[in-house]
Amino acid sequence: MAEGSDAAPEILDLPIGLDATGTRAEFDSLGQVEVPADRYWGAQTQRSLEHFSVGHDRMPAEVYHAYGYVKKAAALVNTRSGRMPPWMGQLIQRACDEIIRGELDSEFPLHVFQTGSGTHSNMNVNEVIANRCIQLAGGTLGSQQPVHPNDHVNMAQSSNDTFPTAMHIAAYTMATGRTIPALRRLRDAIARNAEKWAGIVKIGRTHLQDATPLTVGQEWSGYAGALDDAIAEVEHVTHGLLPLAMGGTAVGTGLNAPEGFGDEVAAEIAAMTGDPYVTAGNKFTAQATLDRMVRAHGGLKAAAVTLYKIANDLRWLGSGPRTGLGELILPSNEPGSSIMPGKVNPTQAEAMLMVAIQIIASDVAVTMGGAEGNFELNAFRPIVISNYLHSALIMADMCDHLREFMIEGTQLNEVTLTANIERSVMMVTALSPVIGYDRASVIAHYAIDHDLTLRQAALANGVSEDLFDRVVDPVALTRGGTAGPSGDSGTS
Repeated sequence: MAEGSDAAPEILDLPIGLDATGTRAEFDSLGQVEVPADRYWGAQTQRSLEHFSVGHDRMPAEVYHAYGYVKKAAALVNTRSGRMPPWMGQLIQRACDEIIRGELDSEFPLHVFQTGSGTHSNMNVNEVIANRCIQLAGGTLGSQQPVHPNDHVNMAQSSNDTFPTAMHIAAYTMATGRTIPALRRLRDAIARNAEKWAGIVKIGRTHLQDATPLTVGQEWSGYAGALDDAIAEVEHVTHGLLPLAMGGTAVGTGLNAPEGFGDEVAAEIAAMTGDPYVTAGNKFTAQATLDRMVRAHGGLKAAAVTLYKIANDLRWLGSGPRTGLGELILPSNEPGSSIMPGKVNPTQAEAMLMVAIQIIASDVAVTMGGAEGNFELNAFRPIVISNYLHSALIMADMCDHLREFMIEGTQLNEVTLTANIERSVMMVTALSPVIGYDRASVIAHYAIDHDLTLRQAALANGVSEDLFDRVVDPVALTRGGTAGPSGDSGTS
């Protein structure tokens, strides 16, 4: 504990904000740096802004909100152990609560492409908390007294254990709070349509060619089932984010942290968030790898594949209105062309396809980031958490949009469905066990070559009306099984 830190200063009740202009002097181990006087950050944050001003990609706010829990829990544990005076612990916790609530978001300006360990973001948090505490304690910003960003806010911690901890908290919170619920809402809307259309028969397609009948409800139940599987996988890999690296400090040994620090901090974070976080069983694994993050994003990638298939099917089934498949009547949300009046496009499905493509592409970055860790530290953390949170957010948003603006308003074009049934040839499959595959094939080709209905072609090739009507029943064919006894030729 820094000298003189035991004496409790008078704590002021000041709102967030600095009424100052120009710059003020801050310092770090490399010397003095001028920072904007109306900002809480310090020297290391300013150095990062100057040296890593790369593109428009900023470290997501969710990382900093998660860091609020990390620093608050650490301050609470350090206070309870006597390593930090109560007034300081309470002051740090107050600033952390402001971070958690998003009230200090503007104080976290750093770019994603920075030091791969996340040291700059960790120090950004440390500096902002320290200066906010100094303000509330009536001190001079930049003096690092009476609260020091390293000695106090970062006590018993390292970027190497706090940043992966914040990553897990941010990712778990996003997945459980937004992504998984949105996937479930989409799944439930699809399942409701499956139930509603359980009795509507349509012609199936395999290899993009006509196949045997099924119901629209059966087809949509396939979509719901695929989402059931996807959600289960996302839940499983998200559960893998609950172990936290806190307590490992620099390389996993826990140097400068008291015994049991990681366990206590994890327990406090669990109590604060209501989520069952635990300390990682092996801190060397937790800090040297990002494998759990890679698997978590892999779950999102797999769900994106499922969503891509569903959205792609829907836009094709709704193609038209005159020369496409036209089985579905999709909601008309907005005009579809600047030149073709009356045109309406399957825009929600197209947007979902783009979101899925982006998530699948992001998985490459996450995979490479996870693979690039060396020895006791994976130094590619910012790109991994940035891509994860982006993927989880756009998936959540797009699932809700697809559900609200497409799934819930989609209707069936029953005229087209009925016409397809009447013109279908592949229902001849039901005759195959009765009259034999070869003879059924002759009837199918005859119907296609002569532009006949299957019934007309079958009767022209010697199948009795009674047999055809008994065996080729579209509704019955959706239930599976064999419609007629094998060996019954059915000839007139």
